[in-house]
Amino acid sequence: MFLISLHYKQPLEEVERHLDAHIAFLERYYASGHFLCSGRKQPRTGGVILMRASGLEEAERIMAEDPFYTHKIAEYQLTEFIPSKCAPGLEAWFLADNGHAS
Repeated sequence: MFLISLHYKQPLEEVERHLDAHIAFLERYYASGHFLCSGRKQPRTGGVILMRASGLEEAERIMAEDPFYTHKIAEYQLTEFIPSKCAPGLEAWFLADNGHAS
């Protein structure tokens, strides 16, 4: 499991210009089962994505496809963690296969 923290390097006007493409990227990886949760930071300085991936290499490959990455809109910090506890009802999302996508 990975926590990806995005920090905007460009003004919000530039972020907005690429937002539709970024959302399409998010949707593609929600559909594949890699992304579990995402959203904006408050204040709006970037965003956060919770991702299932088989390892750091796969996580980095996926994030390199983000239009915010390819257009140098944001910088990324990837933190790998192994979930050991979660709220009742979320076990299938967070504890299955140690958090790795199949």
